[in-house]
Amino acid sequence: MVRSRSFIATPPGATIKEQLHDRGMSQKEFAARMDMSEKHISKLINGSVHLTPETAVRLEMVLGVPAKFWNNLEAIYREKIIKAEAENAMDADVEIAKQFPYSEMAKFGWVPETRDAREKVVYLRKYFEVVELSLLGNEQITRIACRRLAITEKSDLALMAWAQEAKIKARNVQTAAINIKGLIAAMPEMRKMTLLKPKEFCPKIKKCLADCGIALVFLPHLKGSFLQGASFQDSNKIVVGLTARGKDADKFWFSLFHEFAHIALGHVGQPNGTSDADEKAADQWSSDTLITSGDFERFRREKDYSERSVLRFAKAQGIAPGIVVGRMQLEGMIKYSMLNNLKEKYEIAG
Repeated sequence: MVRSRSFIATPPGATIKEQLHDRGMSQKEFAARMDMSEKHISKLINGSVHLTPETAVRLEMVLGVPAKFWNNLEAIYREKIIKAEAENAMDADVEIAKQFPYSEMAKFGWVPETRDAREKVVYLRKYFEVVELSLLGNEQITRIACRRLAITEKSDLALMAWAQEAKIKARNVQTAAINIKGLIAAMPEMRKMTLLKPKEFCPKIKKCLADCGIALVFLPHLKGSFLQGASFQDSNKIVVGLTARGKDADKFWFSLFHEFAHIALGHVGQPNGTSDADEKAADQWSSDTLITSGDFERFRREKDYSERSVLRFAKAQGIAPGIVVGRMQLEGMIKYSMLNNLKEKYEIAG
């Protein structure tokens, strides 16, 4: 028997059991008369196997009740199971949908606007391309290079929504075959792009990555996702998504190279997401690629943190001075209120 708020699906076996009780017939005898195993008769009565047309004909012979009756009873039972399970799934998904930042997603045009709870579920199922939202907990569906996700956490659901939009946008990006060695070889060239303006480097870096089988997409920040970027493999390409609007240049480049690190270090596609060790390794890789640790340590030891010194060091490194400032602030060499005039703020919308 399957129950929901509106439906009760009772198997035809309940009626068979009543017939046997009225006749004082045991299941063992009934099985013998039906020429079926006791195990199958038990499953038939419990509703765990289908009552086939052949069985319906046998029931007519043994119990004297027309086969049409049994076939109809089975059809009604199976239909009610579908309706009851669908209703239960909808009720469960309504609770999951409440955890999504639906209004914000609708504002960005990712899903249609609605206040109806069940409509939200339907739109979210279509958006994520799943029959039930509970399936988003399946590691085969959500493979993002970040910590393991859970459909019980608001921040994780916001991240899943953001990543799905990145996946959808990336489908329009034509890429070559995935080439990790090519990506690593392109690092010096992309590092030089830190000196360019977004309108100059965006098309260049997108093409460079597409040639390596990577689709780069920019998305607005989704509240509650605590997200700077994410990377994952979708079909025959790797998707890198970044939040970029209103972001300091140093944070943008560190986030981008952090995602490159996940790709280069083989973190993308891991079934359990990334570990804390993976995240730390990606942070270190990003930092060292943008500014080599040996050069930065020598700069630190000089203890000249003036604007002129920072500009000179950045020029020698061939990178934007704001990246040097960001690293200095992060490592406590200067206060976060210092040298921010050397930082640039990006406005990258898509």
